Amino acid sequence: MPNEASSGTVFPANRFSIASGNRSIPMKSGKSKHNMPGGSNHSKVNNPHSNPTSPRDSKERLDYEPLQDPESHDTENTPPSGTVLKGRGSSSNPTVRFEKISLEILGESSPAIDDLATDPAQNTTASSKGPSTEFFDDSSQSIVTENNSPDISYRWSINPYRGCEHGCTYCYARPYHEFLGLSAGLDFEQKIIVKRDASKLLRDWISRPKWKGERLALSGITDPYQPIEAKLKITRQILQLLVQTHHCVTMITKNALVARDIDLLSELATQNLTGIALSITTLDSELARSMEPRTSSPEARLRTVKQLSEAGIPVHVNLAPIIPGLTEHEIPQLVQAAADHGATSVGMQLVRLPGAVTEVFSAWLENKFPDRQAKIISRIRAMRDGKLNEAQFGLRMKGSGPLAESIQQTFRLWAKRCHLDGGMPKLNESLFKPPADTNGQLRLF
Repeated sequence: MPNEASSGTVFPANRFSIASGNRSIPMKSGKSKHNMPGGSNHSKVNNPHSNPTSPRDSKERLDYEPLQDPESHDTENTPPSGTVLKGRGSSSNPTVRFEKISLEILGESSPAIDDLATDPAQNTTASSKGPSTEFFDDSSQSIVTENNSPDISYRWSINPYRGCEHGCTYCYARPYHEFLGLSAGLDFEQKIIVKRDASKLLRDWISRPKWKGERLALSGITDPYQPIEAKLKITRQILQLLVQTHHCVTMITKNALVARDIDLLSELATQNLTGIALSITTLDSELARSMEPRTSSPEARLRTVKQLSEAGIPVHVNLAPIIPGLTEHEIPQLVQAAADHGATSVGMQLVRLPGAVTEVFSAWLENKFPDRQAKIISRIRAMRDGKLNEAQFGLRMKGSGPLAESIQQTFRLWAKRCHLDGGMPKLNESLFKPPADTNGQLRLF
């Protein structure tokens, strides 16, 4: 299996695709139901390419990132072997596990492209140089996914984007891109699938007579506030619909952009309809810049916790993931910082490395911490019964063994000491009012 930074994948021609302008992303054919990599069983994942739409006119392409011509720039975003890419969590494209053919590309790469300037208002930690990002339209005919995993608190989730430009090296969602025929490495960060019609599809979903307003999670896989959301405002459109219909929603993000929507979130909070979770992995800005290169800085996330709290919005801080040998020592400081900035509660999850995430994370450790890589990997194995990932419900989030228990005890001690061990308040699902149809007619029953 090629695992150098110069490796890529050849996609067989007999694929469905998502259309965008004159281009497409190769997609996997087959059933629309699958299990989440790493053990989460999403039993109703909609097939995004079962009813492909006509390609958009090229004038409607996003101008947020320069789009590369796949025919004339095949190696534009393929770095030479061993390269550490600025502003990216991965430096390679691990072979897609479903592919029988792979291609190793040799030679020099093209110069890096200016693709994401640092925004002082959002205080993002991304470098301004690195491989460009491409965005593709998703023609999904439904937006809500059902989850029946016993160790996840929500049943229904919405994911406005597939792939995530944040580029977190440890992200458990990376293997999802392999179901699209794309790599869990750079492809996950560079080829983002956009669901522009998300709010319309959600309106159709919650207009069904049998829908009673059960809580929605936004989102369960990739971040709803990743950088492109600042332009497209898909997540904001969803929130506007939920405000209109008095619908419960919880959200989780690593991006300070969530503060943009305080007006909507505070309106939901006054009716006990929302709670927001911000994930903070470390207080070390330099570590965050490398490990999760296009997220907001830890300082910006803590400021956002304070902003949300002061607006009357319940805020949960998620210490996720805790990485033994790298960030576990920060648990007391992270919990105390959450308390100091007005968090309502805290939670934690131990790192897990399903599928190709192992290769991405291990390569990052080798580049960043070559002297500590073996120790960190060994400690992860110590929490996973000798493995790097545990898919079993009940164990995959918290691990097992003395080391995992020690980390959890430390967390519980500090959560209790800072009075953040009470959990998030239960939301009120009884206020839901179905949306009017396009003619303004409300549902009768």
